Amino acid sequence: MIAVDAMGGDHAPDIVIQGAIQALETSKIQVMLLGDEISIQSHLGNYSSDRLTIQDAPDLISMDEPGSRVVKTKPNSSIVQGLQLVKDGKADAFVSAGNTGAVLATSLLLLGRIPGVHRPALAAYIPSESGGKIICDVGANPDTKPKYLLQFAILASHYYSHVEGVENPKVGLINIGSEANKGSALYQETHQLLQKNLPNFVGNIEGRYLMSSEADVLICDGFVGNTLIKFAENWISHLGDELKSAFQNHWLSRMGKHFIKPALVSIKEKFDYEEHGGAPLLGINGVSIVAHGSSGPKSIKNSIKLAQKCVESHLIEHTQTQFKNSIRGIA
Repeated sequence: MIAVDAMGGDHAPDIVIQGAIQALETSKIQVMLLGDEISIQSHLGNYSSDRLTIQDAPDLISMDEPGSRVVKTKPNSSIVQGLQLVKDGKADAFVSAGNTGAVLATSLLLLGRIPGVHRPALAAYIPSESGGKIICDVGANPDTKPKYLLQFAILASHYYSHVEGVENPKVGLINIGSEANKGSALYQETHQLLQKNLPNFVGNIEGRYLMSSEADVLICDGFVGNTLIKFAENWISHLGDELKSAFQNHWLSRMGKHFIKPALVSIKEKFDYEEHGGAPLLGINGVSIVAHGSSGPKSIKNSIKLAQKCVESHLIEHTQTQFKNSIRGIA
């Protein structure tokens, strides 16, 4: 059963409920919606399913509320109750498009870290010509250390291999140049650490080569990663708007639109971030998926399906074993 934060996101609970219904209708997933029960029932209308349950969680967490305090100040919130269900074994995973800081802090406090993990990190999937890549971290750790980035690389590589089925994925370090001495002291030291400890490390990857590089897993601090992923998720929509405007400027352009529209639709679908859902919080003892606050129904649906995939593939149990083996001999 997947616990879903019905009150999380810019357009909750309506959009979240729509996404949950889509997940229920396209799979055999069991979903529990957590939040204000009256509001949830109102938005569900006449819809019902024997695989859908509701748990009342009346405390509301705003998007700007300090995440570190919600366990004590908002114990009856959808985030705290949902993650408590995972801790107690009553839910297999948790999905939220709500306050990211609150999800991170509560996941860490209630579920705890996998032994040996210094800092959990968010890993986001981005589509590419080669099939797709993982960027980690994308927001959990704006300030970090080289040893943390090394662990992000290990965790993200295992996640990519486990979920995408790619053995020994190649790891690249996002940087301002390909040379080992490029970037800040943090990135120079991280380069040395990755090169020393990871046989599959392919070096620094510049921004212009992120999509075409041989690296499957791209590592950076959370500030850089969050900026990159938000740009990546918006550029295709911006390009579409620009093309629509250009097609309206001349009658020949309007005629040409009909010939290239199928190709444009295909490209948009391929690079639509909502096709891939949220980002898993790697390094904690439970499946916790963080979706964007602006997520639409499709993104919520795919976040729920991603959570189920992580559960069914026993991601946490395998990560615990693999991470322990990987960090042996690493300072």
